[in-house]
Amino acid sequence: METAIRGRLALSPNTVFNPKPGGKQPRCRRPCTNRGILMAISITGSGKGAGTLEKPVIERTTPGRESEFDLKKSRKIAPPYRVMLHNDNFNKREYVVQVLMKVIPGMTVDNAVNIMQEAHYNGLAVVIICAQADAEEHCMQLRGNGLLSSIEPASGGC
Repeated sequence: METAIRGRLALSPNTVFNPKPGGKQPRCRRPCTNRGILMAISITGSGKGAGTLEKPVIERTTPGRESEFDLKKSRKIAPPYRVMLHNDNFNKREYVVQVLMKVIPGMTVDNAVNIMQEAHYNGLAVVIICAQADAEEHCMQLRGNGLLSSIEPASGGC
């Protein structure tokens, strides 16, 4: 039963731990440190055969693509942010609705009207809750179209 190869000599647990008398076995002059390794290899074998070491499976990702673990990790790290729309006395209501539909993906006319109305009557309205990078981008686009907006962490309250 071969369990390891040292140089070109095949070693088995019997020849390493129970050498034959008069055999040409290499002897360690100092305490042999390889015995623990060979014992561990011979113990890991299952059944009648020798133990085999499996190659580790390495997850390969294409360049520019994160692994599934990295994506889950980044999702946990990025806290949500609110994009806030502030009321102003300069822009017409129809224009505010058009800008909201243009800047925010998936924004419907009904949602845009409701957000505009809330900002008009209450002075402030939540436009969308998203990751910080997206919130900053939406805020800058709203400001670029002449609307007053800001972002804030969405961790406190609803």
